[in-house]
Amino acid sequence: MEFTIKAEKLTKSYGSLKALDQFDLSVGRGEIFGLLGSNGAGKSTALECILGTRKPDFGTSVILGMNPCKDRKKLFERVGVQFQETSYQDKIRVSELCEVTASLYRKPRDPKLLLHQFGLSDKFKVMVNDLSGGQKQRLFIVLALIPDPEVIFLDELTTGLDVRARRDVWNRILKLKEDGLTVLLTSHFMDEVEMLCDKIMILKNGKTVFEGTVKEAILNSPYDQLEDAYFYFTEEEKENESI
Repeated sequence: MEFTIKAEKLTKSYGSLKALDQFDLSVGRGEIFGLLGSNGAGKSTALECILGTRKPDFGTSVILGMNPCKDRKKLFERVGVQFQETSYQDKIRVSELCEVTASLYRKPRDPKLLLHQFGLSDKFKVMVNDLSGGQKQRLFIVLALIPDPEVIFLDELTTGLDVRARRDVWNRILKLKEDGLTVLLTSHFMDEVEMLCDKIMILKNGKTVFEGTVKEAILNSPYDQLEDAYFYFTEEEKENESI
């Protein structure tokens, strides 16, 4: 299999806290791969270290055969990124923000078409700070897709979206996968993971405690539901009971 994302032995500490410990990851072309874990498990740190936006203490990552630090400009013509804590200027219209983003790339996708696909056609002239939380989340996904990427990183894909909007986003991501897009995402929603992910990895305290398919996660636990299997691997329920 051709791997579009590969990380080896990524390790990152903040003082005495080891946020990521000997992290390995391989994502094949056209796969949707999900990183799962509680808050503080290391998911966002893993994404940042893979992308090179945060320097690991140890280890390496390769995306589309390129080093994300040495080949940053060339790589980011082919990669889309949406972080949970995305910070964009909000005293700007949606149309202006999309146009500014598109101007950074040689062959961007049509922002108007993307806004239509994500249910934001009527927000084209609206100020970003007047959007609801869910609308901003969909806008951030649109901005990540403007480069027409081969790989996209999505941090908490549908946080803040209602049920209908979540379904619409899922269907759009699955359609992009059919077109060959590789997706690495983090999520707290097990229904989302079951719907989208070809493979998953569960992190606990910066370490991998499971890697495989959703079906394998369930088979390797005493349970028949992914949510219960997730708690089994992370032992979150035991920890909550002891508090």
